[in-house]
Amino acid sequence: MSAATIQTPVKAPAGEGRISLRANVRHIGALARRNLLQIKQDPESMFDAVLMPIIFILLFTYVFGGNIAGKGNEQQYVSYLVPGLMAMMGMNIAMAVGTGVNDDFKKGVMDRFRTMPIARSSVLIAKIVVEVGRMLIATTILLVMGFILGLTISTSVLHLLAAVALAMVFGASLMWIFILLGLTLKTAQAVQGVAMIVLMPLQFGSSIFAPTQKMPGWLETFTDYNPLSNLADASRNLINGGPVADSVWMTLAWAAAITLVTAPIAISKFRNKTN
Repeated sequence: MSAATIQTPVKAPAGEGRISLRANVRHIGALARRNLLQIKQDPESMFDAVLMPIIFILLFTYVFGGNIAGKGNEQQYVSYLVPGLMAMMGMNIAMAVGTGVNDDFKKGVMDRFRTMPIARSSVLIAKIVVEVGRMLIATTILLVMGFILGLTISTSVLHLLAAVALAMVFGASLMWIFILLGLTLKTAQAVQGVAMIVLMPLQFGSSIFAPTQKMPGWLETFTDYNPLSNLADASRNLINGGPVADSVWMTLAWAAAITLVTAPIAISKFRNKTN
């Protein structure tokens, strides 16, 4: 076996473990700025965040709205749908993180970062910071479209902001799963394929698009444990009124559990990954 065929992980620079919190924050800021400059140079990368909420709300309102709320009552359905789509936005934006990380490794960008005297976590956290920003843009567009189509807030602006913040927190936790997929699978196409297999049952087997009471018993049981249902119900009750404590705490518990399990694995995988 020739030396050229032997692949070894890029070793961390000496002293990485002694990087201060202040320096770590500065590194995250610099790396986030680099990611933002990439978006500026490639504005087409924002198409999903800009167009996806518009397409989804129009499509589902006029395909499902009449059947669920009754013909001519699509406006009523908008108030049910929009909080659910806020949960869906997070999953779809999060998927792009995994493909982006995988692509950066193929280009050798991540190898250059791993030779620098920075914490390994800062590279991944910077990506999450920028993607949360993209998620916020997508959610803002979704809400604007919702208001145009008849969305009303039955609680207060503070409750609406709380629903948005909850969606951001849960979406950020999901990004660690997709980062891990991006670091584990060989190609961006594989990441996207596996992500869709995960996304489809979670999205459609939830309360995002329709109430779960008329679903088959086994499916209704699945939706009860589906974290997207918890997030959709929490956002819906925060905006439309209703009990929020259980669904909010369940959503936060899911977000914390996902992050605590997947983030350390993803960082370790990033540190030791070979091309």
